[in-house]
Amino acid sequence: MTLQIEIDPESGPAPYEQVRSQIADRARDGSLPVGYRLPTVRGLAADLGLAANTVAKAYRALEADGVIETRGRNGTFVAAAGDAAAHETARAAAAFAERARRLGLTEDEARVAATDALRAAYGREA
Repeated sequence: MTLQIEIDPESGPAPYEQVRSQIADRARDGSLPVGYRLPTVRGLAADLGLAANTVAKAYRALEADGVIETRGRNGTFVAAAGDAAAHETARAAAAFAERARRLGLTEDEARVAATDALRAAYGREA
């Protein structure tokens, strides 16, 4: 299995975001199975014609999201992301709820703010 990523220099998202989203999407839909070994940062950068720092930034974001994991000299692998993503989302939601309460928002005001942010993130109108 070969990792197929296509970078469109004419599209809106930055190249690192294109790398990040394509790997995340493939991990999520199972076309990159858990345990799949990803190319090295330098190897993928060379294949895509990108700077190594661009691919490294994408890998760091994927690792922070729990999509991939680095195992030292053994390489970088697709992680079992479902549990990690759900856990991270729950932590972020709890932090948001606590911050909204400290700022004096009502539960309804906080809910509206969260809903508006989700609509914006997913590209939907109010």
